[in-house]
Amino acid sequence: MKYSRITGTGSYLPPRRLTNADLVAELAAKGVETSDDWIVERTGIRARHFAADGVFSSDLGLAAGKKALEAAGRTAEDVDLIIVATSTPDMVFPSTACILQNKLGANGCAAFDVQAVCSGFVYALAVADSMVKTGAAKCALVVGAEIFSRILDFNDRTTCVLFGDGAGAVVLEASDTPGILSSDLHADGKHVGILCVPGHVSGGAILGDPLLKMDGQAVFKLAVGLLESAARATLAKANLTEADIDWLVPHQANIRIMQSTARKLKLSMDKVVVTVDQHGNTSAASIPLALDVGVRSGQVKPGQTLLLEGVGGGFTWGALLLIL
Repeated sequence: MKYSRITGTGSYLPPRRLTNADLVAELAAKGVETSDDWIVERTGIRARHFAADGVFSSDLGLAAGKKALEAAGRTAEDVDLIIVATSTPDMVFPSTACILQNKLGANGCAAFDVQAVCSGFVYALAVADSMVKTGAAKCALVVGAEIFSRILDFNDRTTCVLFGDGAGAVVLEASDTPGILSSDLHADGKHVGILCVPGHVSGGAILGDPLLKMDGQAVFKLAVGLLESAARATLAKANLTEADIDWLVPHQANIRIMQSTARKLKLSMDKVVVTVDQHGNTSAASIPLALDVGVRSGQVKPGQTLLLEGVGGGFTWGALLLIL
C-alpha cells in the first residue's frame, strides 16, 4: 500500500512585527480604544506580523515553500503538485498556486488553490494525501499563506487585533511507511454570516463590504464542539484514541478555544503547540506555521503522532492525524 508522509516543513513571517503595544498605539491614533491586557485576556495574542506593501501571499508562500523543500532535501524540479490554501489570493485569478509555481520554477506540474479559510491547510493536506495515495503525485508542496492585514477593519477592535500575516508549508511525498493516517472534513454553509468578508469585484468596483466581519461568540460556541467531534472521528478512523496523541497542532485562533479543545480531549497544554501569542491568527497559514515552529524547536520529533485541526469561515472544520 502506498502512503504519504511529510518529509520537510517550512515557514515565513514578514519582518514587520507589531506587539500589542504597537498596535494599541496605532489604533489610538485612529480613535479606537483597546489595551494589551484586553487583547491578552481574550485571545492570548501578544504580537503579530504584517506584510509590507507590494508583498503578496505568493511571496510569503514561496519563502516558506523553499524552506520546506530544503528540509526535505528536494528541489523545485522534484515537485509534481502544488496546493495553496489561502483566503487572500494575489489576484481574482489565476490561482496563487500558479503564481507561486512560476516564482519557484516548478512550471508544468498541477497547481491550484483551496479556499476553506482557517481550515484551509487541513483541507489542502487531505487533498494532497489522496492524490499521492492514488499515484497522481509523488512529491507535493502544500502551502498555507495569508495576508489578512489587508482585509481588516481597523475601526473594529474585536477583529483587527486578532489576525496576522504569514505562511507555512510542507513537502508531502509517497512513502512505503505510514504518514498521514486519517482525516475528517466538514462544512455547513448555513453559518456563512458569522465569519465572512461580504464583498466582491464587479464592473471594476467593489460591491458589498471588503472587510472581515465576525460574530466572535457564535464562532467560539461552534468551534469547540466541532473541533472535538472532528478530532474523535479522525482518531476513530485510525483506530486510535486521544491517549495516542503526542502533539495537538491546532489552528491558532484563540488560546481559549485551544485550551477548551485540549480539555475535551484530555490533553495537557504541554502537548499543544502554541504560537498564537507571537503570530496571532494567520488563518490557513497558522497550522503549518505552528508545525514548523514545533519541528525546528525540537519539540515535535520524527515518529510522533500529531493531530492537526482547524475551523474557519464557511463554516468549515476538519482534522487530520499523522505520524511525522
